Amino acid sequence: MKNTLTKLAFFLLLIASISATAQQLPNKKDMLATMHLANTYFMNKWPDAGKTVTTNKERPSNLWTRAVYYEGLMALYNIDKEKINYEYAVQWGEKHQWDLWGGIRSRSADNQCAGQTYIDLYLVDKKEERIKNIKASIDAMVQSDKKDDWSWIDALQMSMPVFARLGVIYKDTAYFRKMYDMYAFTKYNHGGNGLYDAKTHLWWRDKDFVFPAYKEPNGEGCYWSRGNGWVVAALIRVLQLLPKSDPHYKEYETDYKDMCHALLPLQREDGFWNVSLKDPNHFGGKELTGTSLFTYGFAWGIRNGLLDKKTFQPVVVKAWNALVKDCVHPNGMLGYVQGTGKEPKEAQPVSYDRIPDFEDFGLGSFLLAGSEVYKLK
Repeated sequence: MKNTLTKLAFFLLLIASISATAQQLPNKKDMLATMHLANTYFMNKWPDAGKTVTTNKERPSNLWTRAVYYEGLMALYNIDKEKINYEYAVQWGEKHQWDLWGGIRSRSADNQCAGQTYIDLYLVDKKEERIKNIKASIDAMVQSDKKDDWSWIDALQMSMPVFARLGVIYKDTAYFRKMYDMYAFTKYNHGGNGLYDAKTHLWWRDKDFVFPAYKEPNGEGCYWSRGNGWVVAALIRVLQLLPKSDPHYKEYETDYKDMCHALLPLQREDGFWNVSLKDPNHFGGKELTGTSLFTYGFAWGIRNGLLDKKTFQPVVVKAWNALVKDCVHPNGMLGYVQGTGKEPKEAQPVSYDRIPDFEDFGLGSFLLAGSEVYKLK
């Protein structure tokens, strides 16, 4: 009996030891190596930053998917000042003459996403040509009465941080006011009563998914992982810049914290989040983009004192370790990236070996997550 109890105690100690080890982040050197591996794979695949992207049709490379990649690249550059990464971002801007797809008249959030990196690069060298076109595009929106442009939640990440950046640079609160007017219309008006579900603290992707008109097979609402990830990213990229004196700062902060607490119990045992947040059996499986964006959002909140470290850090560690272990190929390619679309069923099946229609925004999301988790160490 004594022998059995001793063996049991040893077994439990071993399990506890393994569990504790699994909850450790890699060291900073290894984290950087992983991010550089994934980034180098992409840069080698796309040595010409201005080359058009052809999938079902040909598109310029300043489209939103590539713009999200450069958000991640700039985040990596901010923690590890490798000149090659900065030069690659500058090359991208120069190839497009620092313009937007659709030009300065475009009101599309997708087209304005490139402006986030243009502005970040402007802040490095203060070269006016880098910021001129994105400023003209946003100024036209600020000066108009229209506020219903962001009819899908992805748009919040693509465009809101541009308004916040310009408001800070030019010390002009008109950018902040317009940003809130458009955010509030998305939150409270689009789709009838808004795309934000105050009961679940999650967002419907657009009017087509508002509950109860649209339900998942298990009867729950359809809350798409990556779509909600875009909102988390939008909120933190605004909160990190917006003055706390702004009259809507607290609302953004509350929405961010409420979302994080709603997402917390939805993490899977393997560290990922399902593409359908409330229906794990509807296209259940690992997926990188939503998981990366939540990891990015949680890590930022821990660092900035908005999320409880004891509660959220184990979730971040589990998610990051899962991303690295299950998604990163030996050559740096990323697996389990859901391709472009608007809901859980898009670009299925998502798998380790399947190359999505666009690899760039998946890498951008991964680099955003990694760069923020890196700062936790």
